Amino acid sequence: MSTEQHDKTATAPHGFDLSVASGLERYSVQHGELTLTSVFQPVFSLSHMRAIGYEGFLRAHDALDRPVSPLDVFGAAARVGEALLVDRLAQALHLENFALLGAEREWLFLNVHPGTLTDPYHAAALLANLRRLDLPPRRIVLEVLDVPEMPDVNPVDAMDLDALAHAVAEFRERGFLVALDDFGAGHVDIGRVWQLNPDIVKLDRIMLLHAAHRADMAATLPALVALLHEAGKLVLIEGVETEQEAQLALSCNADFVQGFFFARPAPGLTDAAHAQAVIAEATERYREQTEARERSTASRLAPYVRAFERAAERLGAGEALEEVCWNFLALDHAARCFLLDANGRQAGRNVVLRVDRAEHDARFLPLDDAQGANWLRRPYFRAALVAPGRVHASSPYLSINEALPCVTLSMAVQVGDRLCVLCGDVDWFAAEPA
Repeated sequence: MSTEQHDKTATAPHGFDLSVASGLERYSVQHGELTLTSVFQPVFSLSHMRAIGYEGFLRAHDALDRPVSPLDVFGAAARVGEALLVDRLAQALHLENFALLGAEREWLFLNVHPGTLTDPYHAAALLANLRRLDLPPRRIVLEVLDVPEMPDVNPVDAMDLDALAHAVAEFRERGFLVALDDFGAGHVDIGRVWQLNPDIVKLDRIMLLHAAHRADMAATLPALVALLHEAGKLVLIEGVETEQEAQLALSCNADFVQGFFFARPAPGLTDAAHAQAVIAEATERYREQTEARERSTASRLAPYVRAFERAAERLGAGEALEEVCWNFLALDHAARCFLLDANGRQAGRNVVLRVDRAEHDARFLPLDDAQGANWLRRPYFRAALVAPGRVHASSPYLSINEALPCVTLSMAVQVGDRLCVLCGDVDWFAAEPA
């Protein structure tokens, strides 16, 4: 890397120029014919409704002050073997400019080349810069790019991932936080999360784009966030650019968000009042949409619940299961009824009214006979036992009977001297209003 030296103010660190634009001091550095500086994009907590960190981004201009893509800067450096050096220069520049921001408690999200973490020389340079700027490691989130490896094809990659995991653990012991960046940009490898053990996982924008256009992905995204939460990771969704994407981030219970919808990268701190207003408005729309969906769900389920309550009443009065379910099963999207004992064991076969279901379900014929099956693990069974005599409606879930979404109604009913749980399935996607 070639670095030209300039006349500097007395306060500028070695190799950097300190300039003032629009009342804001900023450091820049010359790299060949390019002038490099920093901008920062805020990372927001949806719950706190404020910025909790800033990610440093490189900005480059050529000798004619024309913008140059950072990808081109790093790409050119990689071609001549200077990727680590330019990465180290960008880190130092972001640290200098972050120290000028005046952020008192927020994190700096700092993109780092894996070699910066595994190479003792580059790691020492990073630590030295932090000491000089009096920035404790706990203020720094090291973003490690999620580039899936193929250890079965290239054993060196497996060794590199092991070395990276070891380095990540050492940096966390020093007090740094670690984020796994661009998760999901390729294939989703949850094993990589377990091996690197980051504090934060950043979901790539491509996952939002898929979720915005595919119902199955929209349903899967909350489950992925929940899985990461179960693994002890905070989740940041990046690239949020539209209202629809903001609503997706809210609905999947993400912890943090980042993107143009909330704030663009800028040289200084974000407008806290404006950011709070944007998040508050998005949250209010989320509340309104959630309540509207809940009202719609209750309205759609109402006839099924009424018929199911009548079936439970007749069952408790001593009528046979095959007789009490007909009114429920006569409804358009009712799938089946079945009865469980107090231990979750199904005593008889599923009661099905519609003949056409037999043809539709032919591929899943091995699952047709559920007599003796144990549904103790199902939330609808446990919920019914908690509140006997009341109908419980499950959240939509994948039915094992034909691998389609369904909602199960359940109620604990006293049948003679036995406590039983009556259950009824409703095809859920089929029940969506037109």
